[in-house]
Amino acid sequence: MSGFSSEERAAPFTSEYRVFFKNEKGQYISPFHDIPIYADKDMFHMVVEVPRWSNAKMEIATKEPLNPIKQDVKKGKLRYVANLFPYKGYIWNYGAIPQTWEDPGHNDKHTGYCGDNDPIDVCEIGSKVCARGEIVKVKVLGILAMIDEGETDWKVIAINVDDPDAANYNDIDDVKRLKPGYLEATVDWFRRYKVPDGKPENQFSFNAEFKDKDFAIDIVKGTHNLWKALVAKKVDGRDISCMNTTVSESPFKCDPASAKAIVNALPPPCDSACTIPTDVDKWFHHQKN
Repeated sequence: MSGFSSEERAAPFTSEYRVFFKNEKGQYISPFHDIPIYADKDMFHMVVEVPRWSNAKMEIATKEPLNPIKQDVKKGKLRYVANLFPYKGYIWNYGAIPQTWEDPGHNDKHTGYCGDNDPIDVCEIGSKVCARGEIVKVKVLGILAMIDEGETDWKVIAINVDDPDAANYNDIDDVKRLKPGYLEATVDWFRRYKVPDGKPENQFSFNAEFKDKDFAIDIVKGTHNLWKALVAKKVDGRDISCMNTTVSESPFKCDPASAKAIVNALPPPCDSACTIPTDVDKWFHHQKN
């Protein structure tokens, strides 16, 4: 167990829905700023935003206090990714490594583009379908350099350290050997997933080739350094909310009571009386409208 827990507010698949996070003391925290990047030596924490095979585009709300997970909204509508044949929804557990930031003011020397203003993304390839809001410990295996509408958007490939086969995966070549076709499918998915929304195909640096574990870890460490500057107010984070409860050198640090007040001002936790449509139900409704 990680010691972290999550709490849902309002009903899923609504614009009010939020997933807040708590530490081992039951105090509200930010998954962006308060969950440590490192879970152990050579292990990283991952915040699961989207369980594998689901379609709702959930993400850490970087501009809201305490950065809960919410469903992305574009043009007033909740966002769902299309089922790109032959795939169903997201083809991995998808999320982010905490305490990282792809700075939109920093030109990445590898891609020639600035960052996308989000924590670095993770595709977890293990056998378990994780839950939204779950905190898992992962081994980094490699990385893909995606260019999304002129912004650098790194995609880390990782595996849950508790996966039964985790010991067999230590670098990107192990993924190629043990899951043939999976990396090719990953590139195909990222290339085309915005096309049904009328967007162009995404592009990639390095001819869409995956870089290895060491390269990936260097990139993650670089985004961690950019995050340190952000949370210490050494760079202009614009509208990013850096409210946190643990980062001692941060001028944005608050006490647990202030964090609790933020959450208590929102709709109450959803209970069994909530009418919660399934992800599939909402997807078909979205397609019809």
